[in-house]
Formats: sequence, structure tokens, C-alpha cells
Amino acid sequence: MANLKIGVALWSFGPHSTLDEFKQKLDLACEVGAKAVQPWNVDYCDEHKTPCALDPDRCTASQRREVARAIESRGLAISGWCAQLVGPGGFGGFGEEAGLADRILKTRRAIDFAVELGAPIVTTHVGEIPEDPNHPDYQVYLRSVGEVVRHAEKIGGVFAMETGQESAQCLMRFLGELSSPAARCNYDPANMLPWGVVEGVGVLASYIVHAHAKDLNRATKKATLGQGDVPWKEYIAAMEAIGYDGWHAVEDETGGNVVESIRTGVNFLNGF
Repeated sequence: MANLKIGVALWSFGPHSTLDEFKQKLDLACEVGAKAVQPWNVDYCDEHKTPCALDPDRCTASQRREVARAIESRGLAISGWCAQLVGPGGFGGFGEEAGLADRILKTRRAIDFAVELGAPIVTTHVGEIPEDPNHPDYQVYLRSVGEVVRHAEKIGGVFAMETGQESAQCLMRFLGELSSPAARCNYDPANMLPWGVVEGVGVLASYIVHAHAKDLNRATKKATLGQGDVPWKEYIAAMEAIGYDGWHAVEDETGGNVVESIRTGVNFLNGF
């Protein structure tokens, strides 16, 4: 197997509400051996509505240059960005009319930010796309995500929907209906455990542009990468078989000593 390109989902270390906090998280990424970062670039969707220093409505032109310098000076690449929003019913909200125009606009601005900084991939959960294409919410998803995707295509961005809220077959059909090179997916193997981790790779092969390296123990609901239920050997082989050569961004939700947990995960992936 070829050496993997290993990054880290920067929010695993906690939020970065200031640029100083952002730089501290970059230092941690270097410390654990990551070669790239995926930063969060909208205000956080926690109960406290924690501000994000990289939110496109907050991060000024000079601050964006500072962000780029901070990453480059540490020898890190940017694998992509995360612009996770919430609607009234939960993650994404692209199928909910209340506040939808604002979520579309914020996501478009997050993609503008990503393209400006030279790393055009933006990932997010859009919400649970109905398995039945005749469900009334399905058309809402097509309309709202389609608006974001058309904007991304126009400016050279990529909108990568994260796997797991629906089956791989449902997401593949949805992406096919969008019919745009800007409509792609971020593959998360832990999220795909209920649907089939390896099988999903084959179904979504032509759409995968970014991957989260996350594990899960279905009993405890968390796990250090390599110590949970994801069949890593088979999964990495499947990704290699489809020709995936992008980043695997380690995402850690263990909630304990996250730095050591991520370091363990990076070392685990380096074994492939």
C-alpha cells in the first residue's frame, strides 16, 4: 500500500475563536505528526454558539493573509475546510425552509473563503437526505444544495457532503442529480458503519475528494483511531482500489487526552 496523506481535523483540538488559538492548534497538528489541517471556517454550532476566528463574515482580508502565512510557515497543507451549520432540526438544515436562505449564503461565503486561500474543498453534513426521492424534503435539498454547488462550480470551489446521514446509494443518486463537478463527498468511515464502510467506498468512488479518518466503538460511542469498529485494513485497501490519493484528516471525538489520541491515530495510519 502507498503511504497515506495524513492530516488532522483541526477542531478535534477544540475551537479557535481567535487567531492566536488557531496558531496554537496548528502547533498541535505539527506536534502529532500531521502534514495537513482541515480548519473549521464558520461559527461553531455548539450550544454556546462559539465564534470562529475564520468565519468569512469575521475574518478580514489581512487576517486571511495571516491565516495563510501561519499554515505555510509551519510546513502544513490545507486538506479542506469545514463549514458545518445547523438548522432548526439539527445538523445541516438544508432540507428545512426556516433560515435556509441564511445557511445557503453563509455556505457560499465559506466556499469563497476556501477558494481565496487556495484550498477549494469545503465539507459539511447537509442534513439527512430522504431515501425516497419523492419525499417533499428531497426537492428542498436539491434546490438548496444545488444553489451552493452552482456557486462553487462558478468560482472553482468544491462542496463535499459528508457521508453517513443517509445510505451511500441515496447520496450517490443525489450527487448524480446535482450533476456538477463541484458536488462531491467527504468520506467518513466511522459514520458509514451502519451502512457498510467498504461497500460505501465502491458506491461513492467517483465522488470522494476528501476523507475523515475517524473510528468508533459502537458500544462506547467513541474510539481512538485504530481501536474501534472500523475495518481499517479493508477500508484503506478499498480507497486505494478506487485510486483515492487525497487526504485522510484524523478526526477525534474521544474527549479525553485528544493530543495523545490523535498522535496514536496518526502513527496507526502511518503503518499503511
